[in-house]
Amino acid sequence: MSENFKNQREILSKLGISRLNPMQEAAQTAISSNSETIILSPTGTGKTLAFLLPIIAELNPNIKNIQVLILVPSRELAIQIEQVIREIGSGYKATAVYGGRSGSKDRIALKHPPAILVGTPGRVADHIEREVFKITTIKTLVLDEFDKSLEVGFEEDMKFILEELKTVSKKILTSATQKVKIPSFVGIKNPKRLSFLDEKTSNLKLKTVVSKTQDKLASLERLLGHIGAGSGIIFCNLKDSIQNVSDFLNEKNINHGCFSGDLEQHDRERALIKFRNGTHKILVSTDLAARGIDIPEMDFIIHYELPTRPDEFIHRNGRTARMHSNGTAFILKYLNEELPVFIKNDEEISIISAQKVKNSNWSTLHISGGRKDKISKGDIAGLFFKQGNIKKEDLGIIELKQDCAYVAVSSTNLNNLVQTLNNSRLKKKKVRISILK
Repeated sequence: MSENFKNQREILSKLGISRLNPMQEAAQTAISSNSETIILSPTGTGKTLAFLLPIIAELNPNIKNIQVLILVPSRELAIQIEQVIREIGSGYKATAVYGGRSGSKDRIALKHPPAILVGTPGRVADHIEREVFKITTIKTLVLDEFDKSLEVGFEEDMKFILEELKTVSKKILTSATQKVKIPSFVGIKNPKRLSFLDEKTSNLKLKTVVSKTQDKLASLERLLGHIGAGSGIIFCNLKDSIQNVSDFLNEKNINHGCFSGDLEQHDRERALIKFRNGTHKILVSTDLAARGIDIPEMDFIIHYELPTRPDEFIHRNGRTARMHSNGTAFILKYLNEELPVFIKNDEEISIISAQKVKNSNWSTLHISGGRKDKISKGDIAGLFFKQGNIKKEDLGIIELKQDCAYVAVSSTNLNNLVQTLNNSRLKKKKVRISILK
């Protein structure tokens, strides 16, 4: 136990976390001592780390096949969990598989089986059917945001996977929703149930802005100018609405990213990268960004279009005022629009004056080399400091991927920096460096 405690302290130190929160501590105890655990906790409270720590502690280094299968509803969540496992640096391999990339890439990655496989149900079911990997060593199954998987139509795939997994002895289910019906095929009999959903987000302010016309775009611009600094998400219900809002923001020279299920995977991923590193302070999105993706704490969210269900409203609002931080959810409605009954205790505000929206002074650079080239974040920082001759405060977040990297830098003298660093050597690889459009 003391060895596990020491390892955990090292992991938390690597992640820059001083201590686990109460939910994570309770989850660790429950997962370690129960064969079935259900964790209900709001978006952004750290459920991924909550189940990963006890799972990694129980892995057997002598088994060279998959020991843990984590099923997730979206590609973004699969990528996020794989990234967290890498950052933990436990020495165990993790691989993410998901729709939207070629199956041959998956098969190459799975030739040397990971200890932990993360994937969307459709892709995992396909690989099991084709017998791409052995399933007889899988002892632990995690259904992360499992209700969301059922919502997006993965029920048949999940049913098939669970029927095929005969050797699973531990099941962990997570959700950010209270009213969750667990299908019988999951085989949950006597779970340890942890619920942290009753802990209200007391620091969330709910404010309503009334637009005089049904076209709320002018009111949206004024609201963004009123908010001023900070980052946030503008939530829409439809992809057409996202396009309309995006076109309007482009006309007004307000930088932003777009995120929806209709976008190509690389466009979605790049939108999140720019939002995470501060290049874009605004993300225009459907409810796909309400949970299950890796984006930082934000200052506000805007309901440009009102959600139709109370759980959607809760998940959207959960993107701000997390973990005792302050945040504001703005509701944008036109004059005669009635708010749904589940929206309560909102304060109507009038925007008398609004400043011009200021764009971020960060840009994102793409580097054509990554983890597979033995390149580290330290190597990249060293290149920018030494050869790029930039100051520490001009270098932002570095995201390292398997075959590339993304770096946030100050927009000052950006073109000169790219010219200076392009075709430089990182480790043994000559890399191309370009501005991410």
